[in-house]
Amino acid sequence: MQITIANPQKGRLETIDIEFTDENTTWFDDEENTSGVYRVTDCEGGLLISELDYSYPILIYDKSRKDIDYDKGKAYEFKRKYE
Repeated sequence: MQITIANPQKGRLETIDIEFTDENTTWFDDEENTSGVYRVTDCEGGLLISELDYSYPILIYDKSRKDIDYDKGKAYEFKRKYE
């Protein structure tokens, strides 16, 4: 599927092809409101962090789910750092 993402390293929005699967994605289903990290995905040599709101998922280069210990809080910190 094609989605639009924010790429802060390039300073622009991009459209990428990605498939969200159990092998490349961790979902956090415990969110009860409309904000917060709900999905982290390994893609294109980086980490794609998605929130529940209408913001674009953000791509962080040279990071993976393993690098953040599959942790929602660490993913949130990275997303805020690069916004």
